[in-house]
Amino acid sequence: MKREQQKPVVGIVMGSDSDFPVMEEAVKALKFFDIPHEVRVISAHRAPAQVMEYARTAEKRGLKVIIAGAGGAAHLAGIIAAETTLPVIGVPIESSPLHGIDALLSTAQMPGGVPVATMAVGKAGAKNAAILSAQILSIYDGEINGKLKKFKASLEQEVTAKDRAIAEKLKAK
Repeated sequence: MKREQQKPVVGIVMGSDSDFPVMEEAVKALKFFDIPHEVRVISAHRAPAQVMEYARTAEKRGLKVIIAGAGGAAHLAGIIAAETTLPVIGVPIESSPLHGIDALLSTAQMPGGVPVATMAVGKAGAKNAAILSAQILSIYDGEINGKLKKFKASLEQEVTAKDRAIAEKLKAK
């Protein structure tokens, strides 16, 4: 069975379907690493019972990590973290006049005992949440670990190529 056809090990949840353009970056990154995942829209404020059920059953359903994206008050990641022992990674989403700062602070300022790993606001945060998920899973999965090593090497190669391009551009002036 192909890895992408296996049971999801990462859950991606968001408070609204309007968050998907940001959270799609997490989906893309998990696909890049061939990590089986599920995507859900569940709202901490509009459907709290669904959030509680999702969090309480996540481990039993095979999830290993949960990525939660939300804007505004951004309680989604915190409520999930309160209801599971799985690692929860929060992605603050810019969805209010405060440009995501409210979501960032809500996600980062968790009380002691209820940790949420907090990423940057927006698409970079969603991508990094997926990469952090891959890093967590790579502890026990050599295939993911190998893909991460290749990914990190490609980042260095990109920077080296950009450095050379700038140097050439400056020589030409």
